[in-house]
Amino acid sequence: MSTTAYYYDLCCKHKGRVVRITDRTGRVYTGKIMHVDRTHVWLEPTHPAGGYGFGWGWGWGWGGPWIPVALAGIGGFALGAALFW
Repeated sequence: MSTTAYYYDLCCKHKGRVVRITDRTGRVYTGKIMHVDRTHVWLEPTHPAGGYGFGWGWGWGWGGPWIPVALAGIGGFALGAALFW
């Protein structure tokens, strides 16, 4: 299974949950998984201040702006429960 397919399956499994994704350049994205397609996972930022000014573009969902993160660029993935200890 390719890395992209692995993260696609992982993101689909956890859709609607808060995650922290680190891309291969070290950028960290924290938000709720709103949508997953074959190339990107779309996150709704959990904190407005932390959700603006990074990412490769913007989408618009029911709750506001979503941040696309390329599945091929993901270097790490953590579920929300692991973020708050």
